[in-house]
Amino acid sequence: MRLAYLGPAGTYGEKAARRLATLEGLEVELAPQQGIRAVIQALASGGCDAAVVPVENSVEGGVSTCMDALWEHPELAVRRALVLPIRHALLGSGPLEGISEVLSHPQALAQCGLWLGAQLPSALQLPTSSTAEAARLVKGSRFRAAIASREAARDHGLEVLAYPINDVPGNCTRFLLLQRSQREETGPFASLAFSLRSNQPGALLQALVCFAAHGLNMSRIESRPSKREMGEYIFFVDLVLPPGGAEPLGLALDQLRPLCEHLALFGTYPLDTLPLEESGASEPAGAESGAASEPAGAESGLAGA
Repeated sequence: MRLAYLGPAGTYGEKAARRLATLEGLEVELAPQQGIRAVIQALASGGCDAAVVPVENSVEGGVSTCMDALWEHPELAVRRALVLPIRHALLGSGPLEGISEVLSHPQALAQCGLWLGAQLPSALQLPTSSTAEAARLVKGSRFRAAIASREAARDHGLEVLAYPINDVPGNCTRFLLLQRSQREETGPFASLAFSLRSNQPGALLQALVCFAAHGLNMSRIESRPSKREMGEYIFFVDLVLPPGGAEPLGLALDQLRPLCEHLALFGTYPLDTLPLEESGASEPAGAESGAASEPAGAESGLAGA
């Protein structure tokens, strides 16, 4: 089975892909892609048999590129989800005081903003397609550094200049394992998206009542512009189903469907949370953890890309 993920090697996406494959008992050939849209397109086009994408971060919220791509490909189904704790490191080949440029995925840069502002206030922040790509680009430079995982330091021959450098503790990213197949009722979580027929007062409330009326707990709702006209939105919803929740979900969707212009159910699935110590993101003993002194009032944190 070919499994697409956001590459290159050493990204948090690769770590999530390997873990999800293990949880599903799959033997896979990993197929790194450049960009989240490319990951989903590799699956939708038949170039890969499954794909792993980040859909939500606990600090920065939903990954808009992923949500937009899922809406464009309603034929794809969620097979499983994984919540991955993530700790970032500052990687480089030169001394910390000589760093004038910091490269990383935009979410990683945002989630290390307080640390960067306190420790490297003059450094230029440059976005890249992934954290591992940032690590690749800074190799050999004395003035550039990357925000990435400690595994990326090993993969690209870099030094860990500071760790951890996150602003918020307990940060994590939820990854989805996607496939092209008929949706199966495999777990207590469900994800869907819909656009409404009318933009009248109370229209969204009327749609959400469909979930409450059948005992479905809405754990997340997020909107994305339809890209057709101002004020028109697509709503992405995650649900926690009650025991035997397949029937209540079906009843809620039957009630919701007449209110929608489009409705896409991405599937019901199990969700696993990887403990911090198993994710490889736990703090090391010794000098490395002390290298990343936190700014006053700041907390440690994570990001995922």
